[in-house]
Amino acid sequence: MELKYKDHIVEKIIDASGRTVLPGLVDAHTHPVWAGDRVHEFSMKLAGATYMDIYEAGGGIHFTVNHTRQATEDELYGLLKQRLMRMLANGTVLVEGKSGYGLDTENEIKMLRVLERAKRELPIDISSTFCGAHAVPKNQTAEEATENVLTQQIPEVMRLQEMGELHVDSIDVFCEKGVFNIDQSRKILEAGRQAGLRLNFHADELTPTCGTEMGASLGAEAMSHLEEISQEGIAAMALKPSVAVILPTTAYLLRLKPPPVRQMINQGVPVALGSDFNPNAHCLSMPLVMNLACVLFGMTLPEALVAATINAAAALGKQKTHGSLEVGKYGDLLILNAPRWEHLVYQMGDNQQIIGKVIKRGCVVDREVYWNY
Repeated sequence: MELKYKDHIVEKIIDASGRTVLPGLVDAHTHPVWAGDRVHEFSMKLAGATYMDIYEAGGGIHFTVNHTRQATEDELYGLLKQRLMRMLANGTVLVEGKSGYGLDTENEIKMLRVLERAKRELPIDISSTFCGAHAVPKNQTAEEATENVLTQQIPEVMRLQEMGELHVDSIDVFCEKGVFNIDQSRKILEAGRQAGLRLNFHADELTPTCGTEMGASLGAEAMSHLEEISQEGIAAMALKPSVAVILPTTAYLLRLKPPPVRQMINQGVPVALGSDFNPNAHCLSMPLVMNLACVLFGMTLPEALVAATINAAAALGKQKTHGSLEVGKYGDLLILNAPRWEHLVYQMGDNQQIIGKVIKRGCVVDREVYWNY
């Protein structure tokens, strides 16, 4: 017997009796295109080295930049494909992906092209972010790096955008002491805005720079990290409102003080979650991120679910198509092997069992294949 829903033939029926249906998860902050892992730095962090200690010694981002520059587009795509497919198997249906390990025009474009290929070929949605101001190249000052981003990198990104070769949604800058200061960050963000990009950047992570206030003054759609946000910054984000993208894995691994999530929520700041997947925080699992957000930052389970779905989609400007189960949105959903959705967070690290099925735009994802990438 052929089953139909309205005028459409139902190709497959899934019995979800006794199970739970949720929207597909959204990862609002990742750095997924890179070569050269940094496992050797993990022991340095455990011994007490800070992020900036490693950065100033030529490690961290600079280590990854060297390896990423040496890699071909095909090599980077192969690595990206493995990561994205494992994210999808873990329930992530939309991911924000940044460039930022090239730090020059040629290699930043290379990274954005790799993301563009993934958009065409892989069954996961990607929102691309240009992050040429992720670090100051070794042979440049911060002012010289700023000028290069403004006069070389952004114009080339936009040229390719106008030609239809790239589809970039946002611009990012690492606004931080010892990297790009407030004035330099503002110039880069303003140039991105003039080019038609959304503002979605790193602010007030390691030191209190008032980057959040600056971003709010520019109407930034989203700001990430925020461990060192001020009371004035919270008020400014609430007034906008701007989405606070919280990254529990980074605060956990770098032993940073927790961002004041409860104050943000109480004052009306929309909070989203991201894995911050990168060589420093190698996490492909949004359910684990949700668990850390609840345990370390005091979020409730419902708050974590909202932050990993509709709020994360809003941080990327994708709330009209992603983040909730509504008529007119993409058919992206998870079917859990549990009678309560809270098991997704409660059963820490057991995503392969607790997530029964991932459905992307109405099609069941073959998770067994993707787990083996």
